[in-house]
Amino acid sequence: MIFDLHSHSTASDGVLSPRELVARAAQQGVDVLALTDHDEVCGLAEAAAAAAEQGIELVAGVEVSVSWSGRTVHVVGLKVDAGCAALRDGLRANRAGRRQRAERMAELLAATGIPGAFEGARLLATNEELISRTHFARFLVGRGYVKDVKTVFKKFLVRGKPGYVPHQWAGLAETVAWIRTAGGVAVLAHPGRYDMGKEKMSLLLAEFKEVGGVGLEVVTGSHTADQVPLYARHAEHYGLYASVGSDFHAPGEGGRELGRLPPLPANCRPIWEAW
Repeated sequence: MIFDLHSHSTASDGVLSPRELVARAAQQGVDVLALTDHDEVCGLAEAAAAAAEQGIELVAGVEVSVSWSGRTVHVVGLKVDAGCAALRDGLRANRAGRRQRAERMAELLAATGIPGAFEGARLLATNEELISRTHFARFLVGRGYVKDVKTVFKKFLVRGKPGYVPHQWAGLAETVAWIRTAGGVAVLAHPGRYDMGKEKMSLLLAEFKEVGGVGLEVVTGSHTADQVPLYARHAEHYGLYASVGSDFHAPGEGGRELGRLPPLPANCRPIWEAW
């Protein structure tokens, strides 16, 4: 079976509607798909209906932005109850500061000679509560400032670059608690993307496990071939299940196509064994 347990729709910063995303996953041969929009679960009902029509299994999910030790990490919740009040309230609080962050990002970009970024990003966002860095990146690519989304992040939208704005998200323990209260399992997303050394990563994984996290994304769209066995060993060492997900946002926009991922290493316990 083909599992893809990390994907995004227009409910956050994907370019396909939940229905379109599920249809594309089915075309790519995916058997089990998780929709994991950023800090939002409003696309899950449409995705579930489409999955029933397409004959594939939908895993209800969400990707939560977390502040940990002065940096942002992401935690994916899988098999969550989208109607859980604790989860929905927590996600609503996490979304609350996104507009202010977007406005500040636009101010900083304007100071570097790039006007109109907020309005440009807003027009690209279907959900105005979720104007994200990805929407800014698409605006900059569309205006010809940068060749592709990946380059935008490197030049403008990460720590130390002119469009970066720090933000205080939910804490690690409270995020995992929301997911567990909603009946889900918490997975640390794409660990290879975090700019931290071995010692810091060890602290993060130990704390994640301690507060109730159960999984680690080992195979994901942004991991290199060398990173897959590294994080497989981390998962084994910390007693975490291993997850797999493309982190798909848009056709041709970096990363991986839905379902087009290498298999989990043999020493991994697949996350779906947790349910």
